[in-house]
Amino acid sequence: MKAIAALIFFTRLPLYRWFEVPGEYYKNLVAWWSMTGWLTASLTAGTLWVSALLLPYPVAVILAMTVRLLFTGALHEDGLADFFDGFGGGRTKERILAIMKDSHIGTYGVIGLIFYFALWFALISSLTPLQAVITILVADPGAKFISSLIINRLPYARKEEESKAQVVYTPMNMKEVLTTAVFGLLPLLLLLSPLNWMVMVAPAAFLLLFSNYLKKRIGGYTGDCCGALFLFNEIIIITSLICIYQWN
Repeated sequence: MKAIAALIFFTRLPLYRWFEVPGEYYKNLVAWWSMTGWLTASLTAGTLWVSALLLPYPVAVILAMTVRLLFTGALHEDGLADFFDGFGGGRTKERILAIMKDSHIGTYGVIGLIFYFALWFALISSLTPLQAVITILVADPGAKFISSLIINRLPYARKEEESKAQVVYTPMNMKEVLTTAVFGLLPLLLLLSPLNWMVMVAPAAFLLLFSNYLKKRIGGYTGDCCGALFLFNEIIIITSLICIYQWN
């Protein structure tokens, strides 16, 4: 049931029509975040592969990006925009949290999204279709696994009743950490050679730096920070793989 809660929360699949998930399960869904990455990555990679057979490659990349946004409801991109607005425009913890909770997007959020989409498009477009498919299948769940660990490193920065989603994640136990690790790392182990496994070093290091930054600025994490961290780590994994491809 926790897996169903994760799919309802992180995607636009209308599973809520057939499953009545108790609210408490949404507090323990982070362990299944990387599992949802299998669906997101497969849909994105599949769209890219099929579209590249029929259309110019840049168009295929844009279509793949669009399908992912529709499938997730731009959940993580919304978090990224709020993160840039909050940390770009706020000086104190209270102001940063207030800005991130505001539903209106600001200048920092717009600029941040433009840079993110341009970078994702440029990176994926630099790969062959086969390389791009493998990279997407590895980067999405891998980044979600690494990013999920932030809830075990930091407390929630707001009071529970002030949460935008009305959900505060419960830190994962060892079984749940192993669950998200299996879903997050299995594509990497199956699709890439051992030499390429080092791509997880950079996002792991970024997790440490990012969590320390959040602790210093707001004393913890928020849902928006989790979404931003995932997108940052995905870009880091994609960039690392491109460097390895070019080096080989």
